[in-house]
Amino acid sequence: MIKGSMVALVTPMTLTGEVDWEALDRLIDFHLDNATDGIVAAGTTGEPSTLSFAEHFDVIRRVVERVKGRIPVIAGTGANATTEAIELTRYASKVGADYCLSATPYYNKPTQEGLYLHYKAIAEASDLPIILYNVPGRTAVDMHNETVLRLAEVDKIVALKDATGDLERAKFLVDSFRGTDFKLFSGDDATACDFILMGGQGDISVTANVAPRQMHDMCAAALAGDESLAHQINTRLLPLHTGLFVESNPIPAKWALYEMGLIERGIRLPLTPLSEKYRTTIHEALEMAGVLNK
Repeated sequence: MIKGSMVALVTPMTLTGEVDWEALDRLIDFHLDNATDGIVAAGTTGEPSTLSFAEHFDVIRRVVERVKGRIPVIAGTGANATTEAIELTRYASKVGADYCLSATPYYNKPTQEGLYLHYKAIAEASDLPIILYNVPGRTAVDMHNETVLRLAEVDKIVALKDATGDLERAKFLVDSFRGTDFKLFSGDDATACDFILMGGQGDISVTANVAPRQMHDMCAAALAGDESLAHQINTRLLPLHTGLFVESNPIPAKWALYEMGLIERGIRLPLTPLSEKYRTTIHEALEMAGVLNK
């Protein structure tokens, strides 16, 4: 099973808003060269809500083809329509993704029973291992711990990405799944170090977009139980953990990658490029993390 630092990869775009396929290849190579442990294609940070269905398919396929099995590829296949999530998951399986990451359905606010039946239907419709994704700050629906425990009994549901940032809640899950094959990943960079040290298996990370080597090293230290080294690395990354959320993700991450010379400034409406008042904040965070030379 995958573990460590998994990047929630941005989808690079040109200034006119088209997917920049050459830049996507560069980003993938950047992560392969810097020890990223897995790549999420078309997850939340990849702007799937503004990609066409064909583009969403193509991003997943392109990442799989470029990675060539060197590290796991996790396809973002979440949708608020169960039928659409099934279609995306089946496609990801067809083109060779290793896992899918499926966010709780947004906007329509299903009940806990609805969440259970949604994920059960996806699991029964595809052979791809499923990572549940709870991110109530984006979807306006919270998957309760009791529902996670119930879903863990469903064949092919193998892990949870918990983006709540609630470590007390995470500890309950870690204790509940200790000694089982079900895995727990942080989806909140600011608390990921402590999440892993208490027993989580990794972090599906926004920060890893711009500091992949450092995030890999932090996760590896935490997984090894080296609390001192993990916190030492994480301290340098804290300004990025917070700075990359001064505006809605992936606005700051895309701007940071633009500053690093890896992508253009392209982003799709209703998202806009980073506000000028935050650009110094991002620049200084990149410097502190050792990503940019002072």
